Amino acid sequence: MENIKRARQRLQNYPILMTKCATSASVYAACVTRDLNVKQNICEKEFLDFKKCLNEVAKHNK
Repeated sequence: MENIKRARQRLQNYPILMTKCATSASVYAACVTRDLNVKQNICEKEFLDFKKCLNEVAKHNK
């Protein structure tokens, strides 16, 4: 049950994380939607920036 409780808490925090990382999220989304033929790792830099932002905000909010 503890795993489910922690998972629910993480999901509840997700909108907060997305709000604080809106800039990097929109840059990543723009990269992914730029071309109809999306290929693996084509937006890797943007994804890593977005992921880094999410991780930093999550650590800060704990």
